[in-house]
Amino acid sequence: MRFRVSAAVVTGAIALTGLSAPAVQADEKPAGFSKAFAAKPQDDISTGDTKITDIVLNGGKPLALGTAKKTFTLTFKASDSSGIESASGLLWRGKDFTSAKEGIRPDHDEVKCKGGTKATCTVTFTLDPRAEDATNSFAGGGWHLAVSALGKDRSVRAIFKARTTSLHRASQISVNASPEDVKKGKTLTVTGSLSRADWEAKKYTGYGKQSVKLQFRKKGAKTFTTVKTVKTDAKGKLKTTVKATVDGTYRYAFDGTSTTAPVTNGGDFIDVR
Repeated sequence: MRFRVSAAVVTGAIALTGLSAPAVQADEKPAGFSKAFAAKPQDDISTGDTKITDIVLNGGKPLALGTAKKTFTLTFKASDSSGIESASGLLWRGKDFTSAKEGIRPDHDEVKCKGGTKATCTVTFTLDPRAEDATNSFAGGGWHLAVSALGKDRSVRAIFKARTTSLHRASQISVNASPEDVKKGKTLTVTGSLSRADWEAKKYTGYGKQSVKLQFRKKGAKTFTTVKTVKTDAKGKLKTTVKATVDGTYRYAFDGTSTTAPVTNGGDFIDVR
């Protein structure tokens, strides 16, 4: 999953300063070498005129991962009067960057950017929950994005808290309203289930004791309205009853939690006679 191991984070820290590539002789220190290593762990690094702007991770949305491999994209602009040599990105969680024990490495520690002195950089993160090191403890907030760019003149810009995001366990929800052909005023039973990705079990498992909204959209209407709130049982199952009034669609909607992504479903249409 490219998770875990503090060594991976430290390796990323070195790459992010831009001081590890390409290698130089002892008497050919790149610009800003001493200043970069004199910086405190939480300090950003800026030498020369290298700049980073327009940072976007996953379209600005939290990261949500199910039980299959998924790739997330980071883009940003990097500029330097000498041109951009390379760039990098890293996700980390902890008190500060260099002491972080949790990190998500990108597919490539360094990437080439497209453009001259004003370049566009693209970094990808491919996460595979089927990997042996996948653990549910990685779900939640407090993930910071570190980005860096290295100028061709060896000037560096590194931002260790460029963005903060969450990593969510993806969720699934189902609904079934019965009977589907019902007389007006009669009782409808609406069942369903809520589950979420369990990265350790490598499958979706029931998400118990969670509040879920039962919503209804009248035939011909454009929006759903909330009818009531229902709680899942210990195994993530849903069940409630309502009175049939008019034709329309019922669905369950889950708002999500700090560790789990929100989800809705297409709904189940009921024909009221």
